[in-house]
Amino acid sequence: MRAVEISAPGGPDVLRPCERPTPEPRPGELLVAVRASGVNRPDVLQRKGLYPMPPGVSDLPGLEIAGIVAAGAPEDLATAGLALGDEVCALVAGGGYAEFCVAPAGQCLPVPRGLNLIEAASLPETFFTVWQNVFQIARLVAGETLLVQGGSSGIGFTAVQLAKALGARVIVTAGSDDKCAACLALGADHAINYRTQDFVAEVKRMTGGRGADVVLDMVAGEYVAREIECLAEDGRLAIIAVQGGVLCALDAGLVLRKRLTISGSTLRPRSIDYKTQLARQLREQAWPLLEAGRVKPVIHQVFPAARAAEAHALMESSTHVGKIVLTWD
Repeated sequence: MRAVEISAPGGPDVLRPCERPTPEPRPGELLVAVRASGVNRPDVLQRKGLYPMPPGVSDLPGLEIAGIVAAGAPEDLATAGLALGDEVCALVAGGGYAEFCVAPAGQCLPVPRGLNLIEAASLPETFFTVWQNVFQIARLVAGETLLVQGGSSGIGFTAVQLAKALGARVIVTAGSDDKCAACLALGADHAINYRTQDFVAEVKRMTGGRGADVVLDMVAGEYVAREIECLAEDGRLAIIAVQGGVLCALDAGLVLRKRLTISGSTLRPRSIDYKTQLARQLREQAWPLLEAGRVKPVIHQVFPAARAAEAHALMESSTHVGKIVLTWD
């Protein structure tokens, strides 16, 4: 099969088209003939040598795919409620940049009605991540306020739409007026250009001094101390990436006085059982929103898989709005 491999740690040019043996599904897995592969920040980190794959996982990058179920044991197909030939999307721990990929049966989801395979390939990584962190860990509920840092990213767009569809108020930050406008067009209640505005002061103003109930943070670093300032009492801060650095100084007294909760998580090393439970919740609660058009994938650009290096360069430029996807023709 054709694939894209990381020839050595480095810049986008280390991504090379190659040929690899087609994987065979083990018990509990399905083989998917991949038509599209999502591109995500963890792929960039893995390419740089900063995010090693878990033991036993393919060294090929790629954490989300969409395609056709090509093989699998009857009992594994039954577990996933699928059949050979079905269109699916799946969250995988690696190996997604290839024409064929094995995926745990419980992490395979039917393509939502009305979506094509390119759109479906943009869903798993962001939907699993947002559902886990915003709704399971941070427990956002209807009527509360969510602050999304980096609202125009794939994660950001997913968080905005799911939170709005489930009754929350949403404030986002983004790095340009155009990105802020894109977030507002998707349903965000307010957008803050963090390059020209103080997001702490703006969040307090927009909430009448109360603050946000939940913050979804992909930056960390010095942002953590500032996010604590603009959280409401009993607020929850969910850190999912450290693009701004791993170290921060914060006012622990403020954490105590406001009764704040700070959480962090990485999804890739979690167990298959854990991710299967997330998949079931998404199928029951998020997939109907997609099929009703209340939540929709946002694709910024599609590249042939052979041009994966260009896709990574675009992601690192941070000029994209929405998801980047590779296709296998």
